[in-house]
Amino acid sequence: MTRQLHLLHAITRPRKAVPGQGILDPSVTRMRVRPADLDLYLHVNNGSYLQTMDVARTNYIADLGGFPRLRAQGWYPVVAASTMTYRRSLRFGERFEITTRVLGWDQRVVYLEQVFTRRGEVCARGLVAGRFLTRGTGDRVPAPQVAALLGGDPMSPDLPEDVARWARAVDVAHRP
Repeated sequence: MTRQLHLLHAITRPRKAVPGQGILDPSVTRMRVRPADLDLYLHVNNGSYLQTMDVARTNYIADLGGFPRLRAQGWYPVVAASTMTYRRSLRFGERFEITTRVLGWDQRVVYLEQVFTRRGEVCARGLVAGRFLTRGTGDRVPAPQVAALLGGDPMSPDLPEDVARWARAVDVAHRP
């Protein structure tokens, strides 16, 4: 529940836009492990990682100054697919950072990488395929339109091969 409240706060009172922040620039969110993040083994529960990633993606949009632009269009983000790789446990009270960055997009989705680090050490890596929908109708918004709205070039950089393979494997990649 605590991360849901954190997300609600991040959406309703987003942090200030970062001057000069571009769509391909990383966004860093700093947090601390809370008791509600833990599982019975006293390390961060896998579901807590996903909720924490929601907060970090919300901060990424805020850093771009994207909320007013998205709201004006009636667009909102949803997760189409995600995958996690865990390397090191995060435990109660530890400070950590999540670095969120857009890797690229196709006609359907935007691909993001979210890396959890503690004192410079990688703890987990998440890949997310995000889609944007239109409020009220649920119509999908082409990712190049979202990229352009958020200040990027509608032409995506080439996706890293591991991300392109993953997108095809989970069937979220654009099918020409």
